[in-house]
Amino acid sequence: MDVISLGEAMVLFTPVEDGPLRYARNYTSRIAGAETNTLIGLAKLGKKAGWISRLGKDEFGAMILSSVRGEGVDVSRVLIDADAPTGLFFKERANEARVNVLYYRNGSAASFLRKSDIDEDYVKNAGFLYITGITPALSESASEAVFHAVELARKHQKPVVFDPNLRKKLWDEERARRTLLELVKQSDIVLPGLREGRFLFGTDDEKAIAESIHQLGAETAVVKLGAKGAYYSAGNESGYEQGYEIQRVADPVGAGDGFAAGVLSGLIEDIPLREAVKRGCAVGAMVTAVNGDIEGLPDRDALFAFMEQSEEDDVNR
Repeated sequence: MDVISLGEAMVLFTPVEDGPLRYARNYTSRIAGAETNTLIGLAKLGKKAGWISRLGKDEFGAMILSSVRGEGVDVSRVLIDADAPTGLFFKERANEARVNVLYYRNGSAASFLRKSDIDEDYVKNAGFLYITGITPALSESASEAVFHAVELARKHQKPVVFDPNLRKKLWDEERARRTLLELVKQSDIVLPGLREGRFLFGTDDEKAIAESIHQLGAETAVVKLGAKGAYYSAGNESGYEQGYEIQRVADPVGAGDGFAAGVLSGLIEDIPLREAVKRGCAVGAMVTAVNGDIEGLPDRDALFAFMEQSEEDDVNR
């Protein structure tokens, strides 16, 4: 695999109508999960992506497994748990500017991830290990699984890419901060947003966030700035990449996962960091234009066409 990751995928229910869920009567269902979003994004961009997880032995688990496999991600390390259900969540669109997420994942199959679920050879033969701050929040055993995967990656000199992906609803802030900072220390490349930077380092300044990440030992920091783009810093190289303009944002959720897929695809191809970050900005923007976490993820042709068209539009303005 070019990239492997571990984490939970769930079935997402979204009401057709905007407004409070109490008034919703009609729903659509999709699969969603930060790590699988990124892995599917990589697969669409022609990369070999592998997923480690647990799913319930139920129809929701079957839906996720077939969907992720169908998107081209390797699911050979996904275990089916007959004793725990697949997680669910709901997305409430209060209005066009505000989306609320409600989780029903306590005691889910993925929360029973453990160290023994991590195949050392799978890590050894991968190009990158990609992790987020969501999986260690699921349970103590899931947290141990993440740290074990990182330990194996470092043992076999595989770069660790970490998106803090803070979810305050999943754990208390003290434990979250302590765990996320420890993962920053053990990672090679860190992809925080300004929100995570403020939570971890007490600052909204992207350069200060990157410097704090370097001080903890990570070689590369890429700070996401939302629609404005991103700031990157590695060694003697640093700078800004502008975001891509989208006429209408349909759904902002999942943009960061798409960003990670774009950056990782560039790292796999060993292109300059600046170009990888530029690619990440493009994928993240494209995701926001479509409702759903994975539906807006582009293949290579669509990505490069979007980037080329955006550059032509800038020249013609």
